[in-house]
Amino acid sequence: MASDLLDSLSPSYFSSMMNKKLETGEKPLLNLAVGIPDGLTPKVITDAVKVAIDKEENQKYGAFRGKEELKTSIKNFYKRTYDVDLNDENIAILFGTKNGLVNFPLAHLNPGSGIMLPNPGYADYITAVELAGAKAIDMPLLEENNYLPDFDALERELKETDLIYLNYPSNPVGAVATKEFFDETIERFKGTNTQILHDFAYAAFGFNEQHPSILTSDKNLEQSIEVYSLSKGFNMSGYRIGFAVGNKDMIESINRFQDHTNAGVFGVTQDAAVAALDHADELIPKQNEIFNKRKTYINEALRSLNIPIQHIDGGIFGWIKVPDGFTGETFVEYLLKEQSILTTPGIPFGSRGTNYIRISLAVENSILQTFVDRLKEIKNLW
Repeated sequence: MASDLLDSLSPSYFSSMMNKKLETGEKPLLNLAVGIPDGLTPKVITDAVKVAIDKEENQKYGAFRGKEELKTSIKNFYKRTYDVDLNDENIAILFGTKNGLVNFPLAHLNPGSGIMLPNPGYADYITAVELAGAKAIDMPLLEENNYLPDFDALERELKETDLIYLNYPSNPVGAVATKEFFDETIERFKGTNTQILHDFAYAAFGFNEQHPSILTSDKNLEQSIEVYSLSKGFNMSGYRIGFAVGNKDMIESINRFQDHTNAGVFGVTQDAAVAALDHADELIPKQNEIFNKRKTYINEALRSLNIPIQHIDGGIFGWIKVPDGFTGETFVEYLLKEQSILTTPGIPFGSRGTNYIRISLAVENSILQTFVDRLKEIKNLW
């Protein structure tokens, strides 16, 4: 029997989906539902793992708040990549970024606090609100505003908002934010009690240019933190490691929470992260190039079929409006049964996803090509 708190949480869509038995059509299954990078972890990282596993220090409890070597690599990476200066007090090592995203409000805010969530936005943000006993405040993201929040239209809601979640490049819509947007956002909330968490999981996938860090706009680290994932840009999803950087008080809340709930990330995993960050300047462009080609292909192929996909500017997902007469959920069922294509309905990402599906680009090029070929057979639905 679970606790009342656990029973009150919204269902975990991706957990249930990955354990669900699928009823497909006659064609081989194409799984475009989950954003798990399809490449291998680069050799420079796996070589570091092979060395690290034999280190005596990695066979014992390590420092609760992480190795100094990893913090140094994070500082160097953020300085050379984003020209942001960090100290140890501005860094929290995470057991995968989902842990940081979901646990931060519980560690930092009191029950009843207002948390503004993007709609559409990453499905597990709502769990963060529910665990903290906070109040979810809707932040509509509209196509006509390039899926950026219109804070001028949210003045009343902002009076009740203690924390805002941002996520660019975006999951699920593939939108990006400019440095000017972050500049204006930081300036708007400077000196207020409203803080910002920027989910930077898809930082590696800016495609046309390097995607900006919100900390470049928040140089004094007064208003925000950024949560950075190594899973996507470095093909390290199974390693379960990431980090949060930024405002020292917000970071301290994460570190204190983890002091009580964990005993330090496995040293081998931290050494792998050091290798990744120290070689990021060569590894990230390679990953970005792979996904840039996939992005360009899907954008052009679906547009040529008059299938309404939101133009993918960043990240690893495509956001497609379903044909009239369908919802995202019924169209997912249709695609699975008629074309053996598994996609994700838009509704787990918020009410504004009702008439959309999400596809992942984290599959082999041949799978994307087959996906397009199968959509050609049903393009008349649109």
